[in-house]
Amino acid sequence: MDDVLKYSKVLNYFKEISKIPRESGNEAGISNYLVNMAKTEGWQVFQDESYNVLIKKPASEGYENAPVVLLQGHMDMVCEKSPGVVHDFQKDPIKLNIVDDFIYADGTTLGADNGIGMAMCLAVLKDDELEHPPLEVLFTTGEEKGMKGVQALDGNKFKSSILINLDSEGEGVFTAGCAGALRIALHLPLRKEKIYDKQSYRIIVCGLKGGHSGDDIDKGRGNANKILGRLLLDIKDYISLCSIKGGTKENVIPSEAEAAIASKNEDILKEKIDKWNEILKKEFLFSDPDAVIKLEKCCNINEAFNEDTKCKIIKAINMLPNGVNTKNHKINLVISSSNMAVIDTETDRAVIRFSIRSSIKSNIYDDLAERIRMIADILGFEYEEGSSYPGWEYSQNSYIRELCMKAYEEVTGEKAYAEAIHAGLECGYLMEKISNLDAVSFGPQLYDIHTPNEHVVISSIEKTYNLLCEVLKKIR
Repeated sequence: MDDVLKYSKVLNYFKEISKIPRESGNEAGISNYLVNMAKTEGWQVFQDESYNVLIKKPASEGYENAPVVLLQGHMDMVCEKSPGVVHDFQKDPIKLNIVDDFIYADGTTLGADNGIGMAMCLAVLKDDELEHPPLEVLFTTGEEKGMKGVQALDGNKFKSSILINLDSEGEGVFTAGCAGALRIALHLPLRKEKIYDKQSYRIIVCGLKGGHSGDDIDKGRGNANKILGRLLLDIKDYISLCSIKGGTKENVIPSEAEAAIASKNEDILKEKIDKWNEILKKEFLFSDPDAVIKLEKCCNINEAFNEDTKCKIIKAINMLPNGVNTKNHKINLVISSSNMAVIDTETDRAVIRFSIRSSIKSNIYDDLAERIRMIADILGFEYEEGSSYPGWEYSQNSYIRELCMKAYEEVTGEKAYAEAIHAGLECGYLMEKISNLDAVSFGPQLYDIHTPNEHVVISSIEKTYNLLCEVLKKIR
């Protein structure tokens, strides 16, 4: 593996980046690593209170009058791991595994989103032979948790008129627009009662693929929270509900969920779960063939939610919107969607968290958010809006988009494509903060981001980096 990594400028930096824990909210270490590198190399560097890092490098000879170009990626990564994997994302490095032309991690997310983009930026900065215009290279924090880093940026520090964002994951596809998003949380006080003479059980929904709540929302993959909610609705008359927990992050389709219940009707429970496993086999045959519901006995629990609380939680899970909401079938693009991402009852309140997305602002605030608000009001949940970020409107005329597409076709001999996506990028915020910014986003071929099966194509990394260098040479 080391032989593969050390002969590539980009992969060598990615290897170093992967040694530094960088879960969203824990970017101080990677931020300081970037600052120290910049100081060692003599680059002009700025670090703000949110740990965003901006590095500036003068133009190479002959490019002094070229437009200033902003290269940008984010430091943080989504941290997910497979069941049974022991890994502390606060201190353990990501272990890289090379399989043929792919890089995987060892049972965790890889962090190629957006570690590869970071590594490309560092390789460009380090290459003194590369011809390029004046560069502003930005590494942001908190992208995976509501884009908190880019929100805190001071736009006055930038002189760029061109933005190349390196946070896309489809080789030969140039992103030129994306959805905006809003995060929502619903809260319900938990009212409990004592229970007696009932056996306690864990119901576990697992084996689902999960995925990115923007990129993968249209793939028909099961949402573990919704599946568990459907089962609980079917068995609600035979159980006491003691707790429920599913999902980990708003931008991840939940692949696992579980509930603790108590019941005197074990035979009925087994019969119902057998029925629902047959339903899952039919409904998710192609998207999630390994989906399964398990029933396990556990130590008896002597307290459960009262009947009113139980019914409200189960109704909410089943009534609230999830999945694709609207779609433009002409261009095969999801316009708006909702992801029921997290359910938790570990404190004195039940919490249900959503990420809703749309490239049309009214779909977020006048449609999905309003429907969620009304259901919350009906069921007695408190409605709370969290972080949001703007969309990036597709421009009919873009110098940098056309330059990138032409360069790709010249370098590879393959056709390039431009698209808008349903996932979110920081370009919208950057275009708000830096006036008259012409933007494009591209990257190498990645698969299954935000899951423990995340992997990246090695040859695509090299091809994409060579493209980036060629594009920079052409900007005069």
